[in-house]
Amino acid sequence: MPKKKSITVRRFFTLLLAYAMFCVTGGVVASGFLLPAVFGANTAVKALIPSLKTEGINFDVTDLPQKSTIYASDGKTVIAQYYTQNRIVVPLNQVSSYMQKAVVAREDRRFFEHAGVDVQGVMRAFVQTYIKKGDTQGGSSLTQQYVKNVLMSQAEEDNDPIAVYHASEETVARKLREMLIAVQMEKKYTKAEILQGYLNIAQFGNGIYGVETAAQRFFNKSAKDLTIVEAATIAAITKNPAKYDPTENLKESQTQRNIVLDLMYQQGYITKAERDKAKATPVKDTLHVQNVNAGCQAAGDAAFFCEYATKQILNSKEFGKTEAAREKLLEQGGLKIYTTMDVNANSAAMKAARETIPVDDPTGFEVAIAAIRPGTGEVLGFGINRTYDASQSSGGGTKTALNYAVDQVDGGGWGFQVGSTWKPINLAAWMRAGKSINQSLKTYTSYSLSSFPGYSGTGTWSVQNSGGGTTSPETPLEGLVKSHNTTQASMAQIIGINSIADTAKLMGYHNSPSGQTDIYSSNSYNPPMVIGSVQASPLTMANVYATIAANGVECTPIALKKVVNKDGDSLKVPSANCHQAISSGIAQTVAYALNQGVVQSGGEAATTQLDNNRKTFAKTGTNESTYMLTGGFVPQVAAYVAVGNAESVQSFNNKTINGVYHSTWYGMYIATPAWKAFMNTYLAAAKIPANNSYGTPDAAYTGTTATATSSSTQ
Repeated sequence: MPKKKSITVRRFFTLLLAYAMFCVTGGVVASGFLLPAVFGANTAVKALIPSLKTEGINFDVTDLPQKSTIYASDGKTVIAQYYTQNRIVVPLNQVSSYMQKAVVAREDRRFFEHAGVDVQGVMRAFVQTYIKKGDTQGGSSLTQQYVKNVLMSQAEEDNDPIAVYHASEETVARKLREMLIAVQMEKKYTKAEILQGYLNIAQFGNGIYGVETAAQRFFNKSAKDLTIVEAATIAAITKNPAKYDPTENLKESQTQRNIVLDLMYQQGYITKAERDKAKATPVKDTLHVQNVNAGCQAAGDAAFFCEYATKQILNSKEFGKTEAAREKLLEQGGLKIYTTMDVNANSAAMKAARETIPVDDPTGFEVAIAAIRPGTGEVLGFGINRTYDASQSSGGGTKTALNYAVDQVDGGGWGFQVGSTWKPINLAAWMRAGKSINQSLKTYTSYSLSSFPGYSGTGTWSVQNSGGGTTSPETPLEGLVKSHNTTQASMAQIIGINSIADTAKLMGYHNSPSGQTDIYSSNSYNPPMVIGSVQASPLTMANVYATIAANGVECTPIALKKVVNKDGDSLKVPSANCHQAISSGIAQTVAYALNQGVVQSGGEAATTQLDNNRKTFAKTGTNESTYMLTGGFVPQVAAYVAVGNAESVQSFNNKTINGVYHSTWYGMYIATPAWKAFMNTYLAAAKIPANNSYGTPDAAYTGTTATATSSSTQ
């Protein structure tokens, strides 16, 4: 065997210079005359390119961007798929042999013979392009094409249009770089590994990357099941993905497919009979096209939940130190994201929201519904009477990407003033201070601000009940049942608004606006807080009611149950941090007050009673005719409804909404029906049994002895 000729680094550079000059004068492909000598310089090449991490780009054939899939809580229903490039990576043994052979026949018939660069292919391309004056051909090997695809993918990932241009421009520098890296790749990886990498990275249609995605897109099957004719159809696309995509140009697709079939026959991959039978089969008769959609935009009625789950990933450091790293993981990491969304709950919420106020109602009022599973933190679904549109970053129209049911940081708005639905928090705080719900209190319509413990304001606060004036004396229980404001003020004057603020935080309350979420923020911490002057999201308020429903256990709302990476490893997800926030006795007693007083005949929330006389716990609210609200629960699910204009304060008075006119609107007219519609529909669909034992009051909080008195200015 003849001894291989060694080459010095100097000689290597001389050859490269000659190569470049020859390419410039005679065309890129003509450089094939010099390639054998250039690529015989193994040590020099290794010195110049010591690894495949060239320019910080990883050419690892096993590490390609993959799409992430978001599932509902059943682990089967796909909510959405996220990707920079729509790709499903599969091992070579999951690609049919016909598909492997079709690509090799089409792209690089000497793939298994060359060492990264097909010299004969380069020369053939030169002759075809420059001597015969035919179509321009590049002569790139399959390995070189893999390198080019990686460079393109990286440039697109970096959103670098200049890099995209340089990765595809017809220049000596690009070709040389591809060839050098291709040779290095052939030293590190086997032919099977390189073929696998190419099959997973190549573009097989408009927005379709990788053979598995293409198989599912065009034929609704896995790549391992592709037939001769299907494999040839897909393999034909790569030369010109836009032009040869069968969904874009059926006639040209069939012409190119037949070329591939001829090449497969010439290479001995299929018989003449197989070729002829395949060519006689119209492409249109083989297609079973499936839509390929990306992100929350394609999630339908689950889009608002999808957006919330996505924000949970982008805002959580469990998935990366920076938001950019987390976004890359979401769009390229091949994650399987299992969420808490209950399909029945989300569907019922969306239906209730849109039937309460249609999307195109002239008033433009929003309906926002949030549902959560008590004791777990699991968010079950959202209802928004809008059409999700990711291109609409602001609200105010019928289409929006804002989820009005969640906090601003989670993709929502400023929230809604919660009105009287806050009052169960006051009752819980009252009992935490050791007080009885049946203690008789004197109430007034004017309170000195300096008389509220924990508040340093001056002046007076004038407050009255919905019908005007006050009822005195009155117990905290009666004050909740009748939703009287003055009783709340008297309670706060005795125990302090700081005690109420602390209890609210314990029960899961925080404000919605970013930067002002703490209840002690100046925008919320004041005596009117106790009658619901604060701004909160429906999800936050649903969580407060869930704490009451779960024997006082508060959990941070979560959207993610499990996240698995492309290697099958489970990633850490944000914890619900469930803990005992208020005592079980206090939670049960608040529940008792809501059911036995508020929901019963004569109570302010009597209209919330659920179907089949199911034991119901709820509270309505109205905030000065601008927001209509209802919150409540059964032990298995808590939900909250807010209705109003989420962008600016607008009055409901003298409005016709969904064909119904009222001179004065109340929560029971519009928010309560929406709450009941959701609860009844979901409870029936999920077949959730009634739990009529919940809501047993603790005797420690139901006595009649007064332990403190109220003082006020009148």
